[in-house]
Amino acid sequence: MSLRSSWKGFIRLSLISVPVKAYPASVSAGAVRLNQLHEECHSPIKYKKVCPIHGEVTSDAIVSGYEYAKGQYVEIDPEELSKLRSKSEKAITIDGFLRPEQLESIYLGPKTYYLAPDGPVGERSYALLQTAMAEEGLYAMAQVVLSRKERLVVVRPYGRLLTMTTLYLKHEVRALECFDDLVIDAASSADELSLLRELMASRTAEDFDFAKYKDAYQEKLTELIEAKVEGQEIVSSPSTSEPEILNLMEALKKSVAMTEDKSVATEKKSTSATESKRSRSGRAPKTKSAAPKRKVTAPKTKVAVPRVRRQVSGRRKKAS
Repeated sequence: MSLRSSWKGFIRLSLISVPVKAYPASVSAGAVRLNQLHEECHSPIKYKKVCPIHGEVTSDAIVSGYEYAKGQYVEIDPEELSKLRSKSEKAITIDGFLRPEQLESIYLGPKTYYLAPDGPVGERSYALLQTAMAEEGLYAMAQVVLSRKERLVVVRPYGRLLTMTTLYLKHEVRALECFDDLVIDAASSADELSLLRELMASRTAEDFDFAKYKDAYQEKLTELIEAKVEGQEIVSSPSTSEPEILNLMEALKKSVAMTEDKSVATEKKSTSATESKRSRSGRAPKTKSAAPKRKVTAPKTKVAVPRVRRQVSGRRKKAS
């Protein structure tokens, strides 16, 4: 898989410069996007740039401006904006280092990038910085210009790489004190705390698997599109009732009991599977137990979204 960088520059620490390339850590592949269509003819809706006095205008006739009063604008020239930019736009300038516990997670922004060395010239200095930060357990606070805006970022070691995550500034995050009136100091009994700790312990995974979490909505949306393209009847999902509001102690007891029942069922299933495996290998199981029957279902054929779009567009051409 070929990787395409979204930013190129260098990490600057005092007189040290490390050439790097930035790659977005998140991917949007597989996301289904819906288009707006005219209900009558299914033609795609288009948006035009229109002046209320002169009608539609081209991009070269548009300038930037700021509305300082109702209907009053001051025009900002591109050259004036360029003078405001830092001369070191292509630098991730490290301001200092901090311990991970000193950075509150509430300030972590939405964008994270992998930083990789840009060519053989920067490999040694990159490895030196990454190793030192990893061994000392330190993060670096830095500033960089991204998308024409100066941003505060944190550079962190991750595996053999360095990552860069955008941060919210202090004034961009609501203070905790704003929610003081929404939270009350409610006393909890020892029994309630004990049951809750038991429930939490039973649901604490020793080996956490992040890959088990999927985007169920996107999967259902893809299936819906595939079914409509193939002309199948759409069956709505059964409605789910609102959860019953239980007494807190009663809810804790039921939750713990459900977790224990699930653990017993999982243990029995694991034992049966082990005995079945021994039986197939020619060794007699310790206890006679029939292997659980498995329900066989035909695998669903997945249709790639790009093919779905071509079929939809093809149908639209026939309709027109």
